[in-house]
Amino acid sequence: MNNKIDRHELYQKSVQDPETEINLMVEKYQEIRGRVPVSFREDFCGTAFLSVEWCKHGSENTAIGVDLCEDTLEWGRQHNLEPAGKDVSDRVTLVNANVLEVKEPQVDISCAFNFSYCIFKDRDTLRSYFEAAHQSLNEDGVFIMDIFGGPDAIDVMEEEREVDDEDFVYIWDQEKFNAVTNEIICNIHFQLSDGTRLDQAFRYDWRLWSIPEVTELLKEAGFSAVHVYWEKYEDTDDDDEYLEGTGEYIEVTDVENQESWVSYIFAEV
Repeated sequence: MNNKIDRHELYQKSVQDPETEINLMVEKYQEIRGRVPVSFREDFCGTAFLSVEWCKHGSENTAIGVDLCEDTLEWGRQHNLEPAGKDVSDRVTLVNANVLEVKEPQVDISCAFNFSYCIFKDRDTLRSYFEAAHQSLNEDGVFIMDIFGGPDAIDVMEEEREVDDEDFVYIWDQEKFNAVTNEIICNIHFQLSDGTRLDQAFRYDWRLWSIPEVTELLKEAGFSAVHVYWEKYEDTDDDDEYLEGTGEYIEVTDVENQESWVSYIFAEV
């Protein structure tokens, strides 16, 4: 770890898992479309970590990363694109713009991960985003997003997690939930091993959307079919109210609620 606390470095190490996400996207795209995807767009890309790893995943792969924050994109250029080498970085295009406004070039897969689309709090704006995502895809394209829920998702709480092989603790803080509007305020804090604490390294002012709401809006935006993939869980302890995820996602149309869950939605053009 650098002497200077770097919130983007800590975020990438504690939150993002490009290998798992890329494998999931490719696997499910092949199941849906019968071919391997090559072109990729990452909305709300931040440091473009996922976009760079996508291009490392295949020599023909290309990626477009779209984000409104130029400072974060510049961090990504210096810490992700440049270290990846020219062969990879030449296949990554970063666009400093609003995701509502960028609709070209068209790609095989576009995604909105880490619940970033929850910044859109009303139906019309979220539908407009889904329409832009639809227009950014090839005729056999697929749009992918993650979504979270369960009773724990609306609790005011803090959850700490030690990051494997790292010298810091990741803290997820659900500061406030408004049951009337489903608006939620969340923070990410980091606690380093030397006692240093970085409070509100990231702060989110979101609406917590449900799977039915998102599914309806995707179809209203023009997507022809929507698939929900739920992680398979297994019991670890009869006295434990939580289940342990297997890392395998299966398509579902009927599933029992859990205390806390993260799922993926795939929408076909």
